[in-house]
Amino acid sequence: MTKNLTVGNPALLIVGFTVPLLIGNLFQQFYNMADALIVGRTIGVEALAAVGCTGSINFLIMGFMMGFTQGLSIITSQYFGAGDSQSVKKSFATGVILGFCMTALLMLISILSARPLLILLNTPQEIFDAAYAYIIVIYWGLPAALLFNICSNMMRAVGDSTTPLIVLIIACIINIILDFVFILIFKTGVEGAAYATVIAQIAAGILCVFCIAKKFPSLRISKEDWKIDRQEILRHIRVALPMGFQMSIIAIGAVAVTFALNNLQSAVAIAAFAASQKIDMLASMPLASFGAAMTTYSAQNFGARRIDRIKKGIVQCFAISGSFSLFMGILFFFAGGRLSALFLGAEHLEAVELSHLYLKINSSLYIFLSWLFIARQSLQGLGNSIVPTIAGVMELFMRTFAAIFLSAIFGFTGVCFASPLAWLGACVPLSIAIVLTLKKLSRKYAKKMGIS
Repeated sequence: MTKNLTVGNPALLIVGFTVPLLIGNLFQQFYNMADALIVGRTIGVEALAAVGCTGSINFLIMGFMMGFTQGLSIITSQYFGAGDSQSVKKSFATGVILGFCMTALLMLISILSARPLLILLNTPQEIFDAAYAYIIVIYWGLPAALLFNICSNMMRAVGDSTTPLIVLIIACIINIILDFVFILIFKTGVEGAAYATVIAQIAAGILCVFCIAKKFPSLRISKEDWKIDRQEILRHIRVALPMGFQMSIIAIGAVAVTFALNNLQSAVAIAAFAASQKIDMLASMPLASFGAAMTTYSAQNFGARRIDRIKKGIVQCFAISGSFSLFMGILFFFAGGRLSALFLGAEHLEAVELSHLYLKINSSLYIFLSWLFIARQSLQGLGNSIVPTIAGVMELFMRTFAAIFLSAIFGFTGVCFASPLAWLGACVPLSIAIVLTLKKLSRKYAKKMGIS
């Protein structure tokens, strides 16, 4: 069901909207953890390393898709906040058209570049074939991923974060079951894990379409809504393209980190890093959920010209998200080793120690990650995609610096500093921009209303 976020207590609305996102992201991470456990404990550490080393190039493509579709939905959310129901439907149709056109291009680029990228990243020979087999299946399944992302983002744009959660849970259950079927019964190796992912995404996309048809009259597109409108196309692209590129810029930094890891020529280090990231997501994804809530909250209130509510929402959201980041930071700093052993096996002592080192370094600075998500997503909800892109460039620079220079000096420890340095670099332009943007909007609408 749709929800208007322009009236009511900001904190309660944000938390209410975030909880389904949080549960969904945590459920997704529990699935990812189960996926890693199945691959790592049934096939082996090298198989886990093969899947782990594709993470950066997968995010390079998937990150662009997620950023692009979220950007499309921001325009929809602004129309919804303004109470313009006809434009909401038109925006949804425009988003679907642009989304599938972009996905066709992404598929062509990703499939042709998969092998050269793995070679460029100096992927260890012993895991190269498995890594390629995994990622190429994921790339062929991009249309299914697009369908789920565009539909779920549009449902959130009109205030419903619960229905996408239910769809996600169903898809994750399907994914886990199929992991066991393909890996343990059909003996398909890491490629089977990719098949399971794609099939689950197809199921999720179909479920989303069904839910929109049954539950969301505001998103039911008529024949007239499919007519190409040049102004609408340009308006959506102006927001969506920078958001897509921003995510890809961040992903390029992740590719640099993967390159640094591969240069260590240690399957143990790669496996430790892959396991660490799965655990790290238990903290970062909830923080991302608060940020995602601020996208819809800011966009709807921007459409309603309620700048005062946006300010209040940002402050209250950071108070909640920041407190959570401190709690998770303390937990991972002291108990990260035990969590790492669940993935890697306590007998792999070196890998467990490396994984815990990663968690100690990252968890110490989660508070900055919390603010990064809130500031960036709030700006995007206001239609400002330029500064978040600049922040993405800062992330790229800092992450690449750690990957190339610090790893050369400190090895795996240097790689561990890549993300924290990226967070710090991105927070600088985002913090300046959010303050200046809100001041500018406050003056603009105060002047229109005749308030001195």
